[in-house]
Amino acid sequence: MKKLKPSTFVISITPFDKRGRIDEGAFRAHLQRLAASGIGIYVGGSGSGEGYTLSKKEMARVLEIAVKTLKGKAPVRAMGVEPRTAKQMIEFLKMAKAAGVDAAQIYSLDLGHGAAPQPEELAAYLDEVLGHSDLPAVISTHYSVGYKLPLPVLSDMLARYPHIAGINCTHPDLGYVAGTVACAAGRVPVHVGGPMQGLTILALGGQGHLSSEGNIAPKLCVSVIRHFEVGDMAAMMAAFGRLIKLFGALMEYGAGRVTKSALNRLGLPGGYPRRPRLPVTDTRLDKVMAVIDDLEIAKIEKW
Repeated sequence: MKKLKPSTFVISITPFDKRGRIDEGAFRAHLQRLAASGIGIYVGGSGSGEGYTLSKKEMARVLEIAVKTLKGKAPVRAMGVEPRTAKQMIEFLKMAKAAGVDAAQIYSLDLGHGAAPQPEELAAYLDEVLGHSDLPAVISTHYSVGYKLPLPVLSDMLARYPHIAGINCTHPDLGYVAGTVACAAGRVPVHVGGPMQGLTILALGGQGHLSSEGNIAPKLCVSVIRHFEVGDMAAMMAAFGRLIKLFGALMEYGAGRVTKSALNRLGLPGGYPRRPRLPVTDTRLDKVMAVIDDLEIAKIEKW
């Protein structure tokens, strides 16, 4: 098994103005701040990036801005949203390739209405998608769609498609996460979604985690990885403790909505959520800001 370099990625917010339009200036400024931290960046995601609210034209513009701002300065990847068909995913990959991103995620297939695809259907879906694009692809297996991508299917895809560049595995089943790392066999990096398993994935031989918390504290996220690389376990644990406390506060008080509000309060580009999401109340924001102050995030990020 070859040694792969640990890393961490942030799922970037998409700043909107008060009228719900993409705030391009705020988006560029936010991406520049992220790039300066050393973190990798996904854009257009369905969670932090509010990708489901974006039209095709808007998604293309988000990708275009990200590439022009980040190319050569930080890893820039397209995340997108969960598709209902292979055709939707193929169209997204074409858009991502045209924009010039380094890689794009192939999201888990979501058939809707709680339906779970059969293994042969998942194999056919990935075959069709991977066969129609040579853009470096990161396969996602995410619990939110209600099923796990079968490891035999994943193993088969890795064996047949050399342009697979990684796996994003987000699942509470640690046995499955460990199986995914073993399946990757050091050929491609494996990242978990969210910081909850951020240390566990490193212990299992994976490469790191994805987060929304990186929108506020990218340097903190990167410090966990850098401390791990040099073997400073005490510093790593301290940084990870801060990260988990920040994660808990953001999740409790509004996730991406309160992330944007917190950035605005800090004088950083954050913008506003797009409907149906609404800005958080001042009471919720005040509680998150108290956590940010208590954790002394400003000293780490050097705002």
